[in-house]
Amino acid sequence: MLFHNSIRKELARTFGATLVVLVTVVMTMTLIRTLGEASRGVFNPADVIIIMGYTVLSDLPTILSLCLFIAIISVLTRMYRDSEMVIWFGSGRGLMSLLKPISRFAWPIFVVIFLLAFLVLPWSFSRIEDLRDTYEKRSDLARVEPGQFQESSNGNRVFFLEKDPDNKPAGTNVFMATREQGKETISSALSAKIEVIGPDKFLVLENGQRLEKSASKGDYSITTFDRYVTKIGADDTSTRNFTPTSTMTTLQLFVTPSLGSMGEFSWRTGLILTAFNLMLIALASAGSNPRAGRTGNLFFAFMVFVLYFNFLVLGRSWVESGKIPVGFLLLALHGGAFLFGLLMLAARHNQWTHLMVRRR
Repeated sequence: MLFHNSIRKELARTFGATLVVLVTVVMTMTLIRTLGEASRGVFNPADVIIIMGYTVLSDLPTILSLCLFIAIISVLTRMYRDSEMVIWFGSGRGLMSLLKPISRFAWPIFVVIFLLAFLVLPWSFSRIEDLRDTYEKRSDLARVEPGQFQESSNGNRVFFLEKDPDNKPAGTNVFMATREQGKETISSALSAKIEVIGPDKFLVLENGQRLEKSASKGDYSITTFDRYVTKIGADDTSTRNFTPTSTMTTLQLFVTPSLGSMGEFSWRTGLILTAFNLMLIALASAGSNPRAGRTGNLFFAFMVFVLYFNFLVLGRSWVESGKIPVGFLLLALHGGAFLFGLLMLAARHNQWTHLMVRRR
């Protein structure tokens, strides 16, 4: 019992340290990617931190699985290297006996991964899509950024202005190009301001010119104005008209069955099954080889993890395209990984070798 407690404490320390490092790396990568998307107008720059948090939350099942895998590999490799496993085996205990303390440590992580995969993942993806959709449906007035060319929501207008030095809802050196009803219009003005008339908002241009071209006739007309008023589109408060499968709850995946829904279900189910299978593979593959160095097992762990999750992503795409059914994917991929882990564990526990197998 004392030995089991020491293993669990060391696993907890290694798991916590690995989790902090991986979460920091993922947050940095997510921040860079989100800032790039915000600069392209996909997200509101003010929502970058919120979107980063939702994205990291959606990546937590994968991060937790990798942290558990690395923690088991690191701790058992250290025990092999310091000859603690020799003492453990010399007391008549085999490798299978370590499955109990490792499982007692890992089961809360499995519960968290299960809750994240089936409850938190669709919620976080839904929040990200809501923020993206709200920003795309913002009004034309909200799209105007000083010093930048901005396009309207329907693509019929392009705006440009310089910010007012007194931080008022106004601007100078305004440019606006419009294409509607078979006419192309280019308006420029020395200044502009916003006026609210009833429930509508208007952009008022002052001291400018207006060039209008007819697309059918090719005629031009130039107008000089002291004051020109144009209505700016309001915010679109309608709900999202498209629901990605990643934002659907697990119950909705079964209520509206489709290839996309089954692909998403295979991904969520695969997250918890992958974590369990990786625990078996980590227990079976841990060891110490002085010739390979200390990083040999970690490199093997990384390659197994990458290969497993690539097959998980590939299987999801196959289910969504209708190439294989979801039941066959879960049985072939995760069932095969489970049998592979058990076979490796039995071989290490019974000390099977090629020569012994050949003799048998």
